[in-house]
Amino acid sequence: MQTSKQNLRIQKIITAIAILLFVVKIIAWYSTNSIAILTDALESIVNVIAALIGLYSLYLSAKPKDYYHPYGHGKAEFISAAIEGTLIAVAGFIIIYEAITNLLHPHTLKQLDYGISLVAATAVINYVAGVICLRVGKKNNSLALVASGKHLQADTWSTVGIIAGLILLVATKINWIDSAVALIFSFVIIYTGYKIIRKSIAGIMDEADEELLKKMVIMLNGNRKENWIDLHNLRIIKYGGTLHLDCHLTVPWYLNVHEAHTEIDELSTLVKKEFGESMELFVHSDGCLDFSCAICTKTACTVRKHWFEKKVEWTMANISSNNKHSI
Repeated sequence: MQTSKQNLRIQKIITAIAILLFVVKIIAWYSTNSIAILTDALESIVNVIAALIGLYSLYLSAKPKDYYHPYGHGKAEFISAAIEGTLIAVAGFIIIYEAITNLLHPHTLKQLDYGISLVAATAVINYVAGVICLRVGKKNNSLALVASGKHLQADTWSTVGIIAGLILLVATKINWIDSAVALIFSFVIIYTGYKIIRKSIAGIMDEADEELLKKMVIMLNGNRKENWIDLHNLRIIKYGGTLHLDCHLTVPWYLNVHEAHTEIDELSTLVKKEFGESMELFVHSDGCLDFSCAICTKTACTVRKHWFEKKVEWTMANISSNNKHSI
């Protein structure tokens, strides 16, 4: 719950910043009549809407589990990110339209030095906010915050490009540069939107996170206990900032219920130490069978039926499989 509250607090700050920067960019556009600055302001409208949606989704995610939502409300973050990615992509297409219109019907530009100063200030604030958003989002496994952070960084780089184009425009007095710069960065914005949509759909569809699984495999292989004979049917499902992991752990068949539970507790402690308290584990214990002896490294086993032959290295493929390991 603490991570959810932290995510919500960060998103509140991001929302306030988005509204402030939108006002600043509107002032800059009104002062300069620059189509490039207008594109930046249009994207800021998306920032405000996306920030508000993200704020609501994180508010839902922070709510405790209840009778109707036994796994919590974390899936709301994926829906929020999908909407945000869509809005980013739409903003990119609007910018393309405005840029082409301006190429055909150029506007008279004015006070570009003043406009550049205002927009430059928004770029610095956006970048700092984006870095904080991404850092906290990755730490707390919050797709909504990661989406907001990437959105802010995309906005920053598009703003930097727009500033560079406007400086070039001031130096050369070639007005079409204004529209050309806006056109170039519209495609960057559209691609950013696509990536966010793709990741949010993967979360909604419970697509396997290979990067997370890889980290899990490395950690488990490096801290493997001799009573952990086999690990299989491992699955990780994301619910916003909470990760739900379930798996089957094979232990010696002669362990009593309390001893088997101790092994599960050790596995749980290890995973939470590595991935944080936001990780929930549901572990089913299996007793070893005769064929398990060939891959069992336990030396002090008095009921061994076969000699040890080979240690099976856990991989993303075999721990995800529903089959018990054997030679």
